[in-house]
Order: sequence, then C-alpha cells, then structure tokens
Amino acid sequence: MKVYLLKDVEKVGLAGELISVKDGFADNFLFPKKLAIKITPENEAFYAKRTKTIEKRKDVISSKTSMLAEKIKGTTITLVRKIHDDNRLYGSVGEGEIVDALAQAGISVSKNQVLFDKSIKEKGTHKVTIKLSSALQPQVTVKIVAET
Repeated sequence: MKVYLLKDVEKVGLAGELISVKDGFADNFLFPKKLAIKITPENEAFYAKRTKTIEKRKDVISSKTSMLAEKIKGTTITLVRKIHDDNRLYGSVGEGEIVDALAQAGISVSKNQVLFDKSIKEKGTHKVTIKLSSALQPQVTVKIVAET
C-alpha cells in the first residue's frame, strides 16, 4: 500500500515521503496514529507535488544543520566547578549547563538534543553528543576545571 507520511516514523521514513508499506502496518499503526495518509489514484499527483516541495525545504534545512554540526565539532566549552580533593565534582553536569555554555558560544540547541554517554562527575575533558538529526550527531568537548 502506498502512503504519504505526515510525521517522521523511525526506521520507516521521514515526513513528506511517499513510501510503500504492508497493508496491516498502515491500517493498524500508521493510520490510527495519524502518521500517514493512504495514496489513491486521485490524490497521488497532489502528494507527489507536495513531496517535491518538502524535499527542497529539507535540502535547505540539512545544509544549515550540517553547518551547525561543523561549528559544534570544533567547539570546546569550559565549565568551572567546585571539586573534591579526589578530582570529583560536587554533583554532576546537566543538560541545561551544556545548553547555556553553547548559547554563550553562539550555538542554539535544546536540552533534549544533549546526550551524555555517562554522567560527568569528575574533572577533565569529556565528549558530549548533540543530536541534531538521526544522521548528524556531532560531539562537543566539555572541559571541567577546578574553581580557585
């Protein structure tokens, strides 16, 4: 069955794509959750035209996103924290602190885009992933130094 995706569906496709899926998947998952519209011979030309428009828009967005990814890759942020004698922090670094530090560097991201491999609880240099899209996930370098 041919469907037009209204929203991104992980491992299926992105919003604005015309794809073929099994009838049961469309009837039981995509249509009830309003993630897709069934393509009929009458509306196929309309959605094909709409797909081309969305593709152009995605190209512009992806170029901006890739430029942001390059900017993030080359960024190192330094956070000054109180530290125990054994080089451990009083607490841990959160997403909000990373977002604020990136904002000061002129990079705008949201808290839900910041992904930690493990929580940052000690002095040193750490890598933090910024999820811009499913394909673009650059890492920013976070340097934790002791407060003097």
